[in-house]
Amino acid sequence: MICESWKSSNSSSEFHRAEARSFLRIDLGQRPESLLLQQLPRHLSPQTGALAFLRSHIPPIFETSSSVPVFYPSADYKQALKLSRRSTCTTAQLLSFAVLLVLVALQLFAPTPLLPRQSSENDLPHRDVSQRCPPPVCENLSIISEPLPVSRAYKMSVLEEAKRVAAEFEYSSEDLNRGVKAFISQMDEGLQKKGTSMSQIPTYVTAVPNGTEKGLYLAVDLGGTNFRVCSIQLHGNTTFSLTQSKVAIPRELMVAKTSHELFSFLAKQIENFLRTHHNDHFEAHVKRRKTMSSGEGFRNEEIFQLGFTFSFPVNQIGINRGTLARWTKGFDIDDAIGQDVCELLQIEIDALHLPVKVAALVNDTVGTLMARSYTSPGKTGTLLGAIFGTGTNGAYVEKLDKVTKLKSIVEGADYDKSTGNMIVNTEWGSFDNQMSVLPNTPYDEALDKATPNPGIQMFEKRVSGMFLGEILRNTILTLVKDPKCQLFKDSNSSTNDLHSTTTIAENSALYKQWGVDTSFLSIVAADVSPGLKVTRQELSKGFGVDAASTEDAEAIKLLVNAIGKRSARLSAVALGAIVISTDNHVSTGGGDDDVVDIGVDGSLVEYYPGFEDYVREAFREMPEIGAQGERRIRIGIAKDGSGVGAALIALVAAHMGGD
Repeated sequence: MICESWKSSNSSSEFHRAEARSFLRIDLGQRPESLLLQQLPRHLSPQTGALAFLRSHIPPIFETSSSVPVFYPSADYKQALKLSRRSTCTTAQLLSFAVLLVLVALQLFAPTPLLPRQSSENDLPHRDVSQRCPPPVCENLSIISEPLPVSRAYKMSVLEEAKRVAAEFEYSSEDLNRGVKAFISQMDEGLQKKGTSMSQIPTYVTAVPNGTEKGLYLAVDLGGTNFRVCSIQLHGNTTFSLTQSKVAIPRELMVAKTSHELFSFLAKQIENFLRTHHNDHFEAHVKRRKTMSSGEGFRNEEIFQLGFTFSFPVNQIGINRGTLARWTKGFDIDDAIGQDVCELLQIEIDALHLPVKVAALVNDTVGTLMARSYTSPGKTGTLLGAIFGTGTNGAYVEKLDKVTKLKSIVEGADYDKSTGNMIVNTEWGSFDNQMSVLPNTPYDEALDKATPNPGIQMFEKRVSGMFLGEILRNTILTLVKDPKCQLFKDSNSSTNDLHSTTTIAENSALYKQWGVDTSFLSIVAADVSPGLKVTRQELSKGFGVDAASTEDAEAIKLLVNAIGKRSARLSAVALGAIVISTDNHVSTGGGDDDVVDIGVDGSLVEYYPGFEDYVREAFREMPEIGAQGERRIRIGIAKDGSGVGAALIALVAAHMGGD
C-alpha cells in the first residue's frame, strides 16, 4: 500500500487526503480519524503527496513489543500541518524512505526482529503510558507471524517413543496369575526330583526360632566380594547383640588355582577376629591346648558353634554338609566344584587350632527366614524369607512329607523329623528357564546374551538389582540410536528448555556394559523435584549427558518406572505362589493375629520407592489372596540374615548334635 501510494501519478489533493486517511487507519490510538483529517490542508502539493507529508512531519516511534515497527503520529499535529505547507520531497527524504524499505524487508525475512532498543516510557513525547496504541490490525499478518520455537521440536516424539518402550514391560493381571500357577507347578516338581528348573533344596533345618533362644555363636558370610565374621549374643527376648568385621576378598583368590588358597585365607580371618574381639576365650583355649594331652578333646561349651553362610549353589546333603555345584559372582576355582565346602573350611580351621566347629551350612535366604522368625512380633512363626537385592532367592517352611525326593538324595541323612517340617531353599532365580510364562523383551534378550550364563537364572535376570540397571541401559541405547527418536538430541539450543544443546560424552557409562547401577533407578523413581532436576543432575554427573532437557528426564522416568514395577510384580508371583501352595488360606483367615509373616532383605525391597506397594497391588489381583488376604500378609525387613540367621541355624544344629 505504501509503495503504491508513492508511485501514484494522481496528484489531486482529494486523492492524497484519501491516501492519508487509509495510511492513518493503521493506528490512531484514541484520536478519531475525522479530527486529524479535518486539519489536513485542502490543497496539498502534488509533489508532496499524503505519504511524503506524513513521513516528513510525523516522527516514527518503534514499539518493540511487536515484530513489525508501528508508526505513531506525534501529539503536536497542528505544528506538523503548518510545516507541511512548506514541505517538499527532498533527496534526503527519498533516502530516508529507502532506508525504511530496507528495515521493513529485514523485519520480514530476518530470523529475529531487528529492533533498535527497548522503548522506555520517556520515548513517547506528550503521551501517557495508558494511552499507548494497541498493536495494529493488519489483513496480511500471516506474512510476518511465523512463531519462534518455544520448546523441544520433537517433544511428543521423545515421550511417545518412551511410552512405547515402557509398554513392553507391562505385566498384566492375566500374566501375573499364569505366572503364579506355573511357579506352584515348578515348586511341586522340584520337591519330587532333582534336575528341575527350581532346585527346591532341602536344608535339613526343621525348626524356626521363636525369640526365646540364648547363647553366643559365630557366623561367617561368604556372599560375594567380601568375607564377614560375626559373633552374635542372643538375649532370649527377640533381641541380640552383634560384633563383626569385614574384609575384601583379593581378586587373585577369587580365581585361585586351588581351594586351599581361598579357604586358608578365610580361616585366618576367623583367627584374627577371635584375637581381636574374644581374646580371653581364645587365649584360654591356647593354654589348654598346650597343656593337655593330645588325646583329650574339648568340651562342647568350649567351642564356638559356627554357621557358614555360603551364597553359591550347593547340593546340600546335611545340615553341615554340602557340595559346591558351581561358582557365581566372579569366583572361579575349578578344584572346589563337587567338594564339601564345610569340610574345606573346617580343615583350614583345624590347621590353625581354632576352637571353632562348622555346625551349619547356611544359605543367606534361609538365614533371612531364621532372623525374621527370631525378631518378628507376635506368636506367628515366619513362613518365608526372601532376598531382593543384588540377586533374588527365597526359602520357606514346607511340610516334610511333601519333600519326597529326600529319600533318593542320600541315605542316613541326620535331621530332626519330629517337627514334621523342613525349610526348603527354592533357588527361584532359575524359575521358568524354559521361558514358558516369563515376560520377554528385546532388552531382556540383549542382557541375557551378554551374561556368562545365557539361558540360566531367567527369573533373577528380570527381578534382581544386579540386572535392572543393565535392562535400563539397553532401553536407553535403543532410543538414542534410533534416528526417529530425539532422546538426548537437539537440532539447536532453542529446542531445549535449558537453552543448550544436549550432548553425551564419548566415554559415557551408557556405552559400557553394566554401566548403569540399579541405585540410579531408585534415585529417578524417587525424584519429584521441579523439572526432574535431580534426574538431570544424575545424568550429567554419572553418565556424561550434558544439558538433558526436562522431556529427556521424563522419558527416563517412564522407563525406570516400567522396569521397576515389572520387577516388583514378578517378585509378587514368587511370594504369592508360596503363600498359596502352603495352604495358608489368608483370604478366609481369622482375626488380626491370623497372619502370614514374610521376612525380606536386600537393597531393592528396602530402598526402591514403591516396591512393596507394587507387590501388594499384585497380591490383590490373585483370586486366592485378594484384598482381604493381602491385609493378612505381614512383610518385615529381616536385618542381617546372613549373620544372625546363620548363628541361629548353628544353634539349631548344636541342639540336634548333628555333624
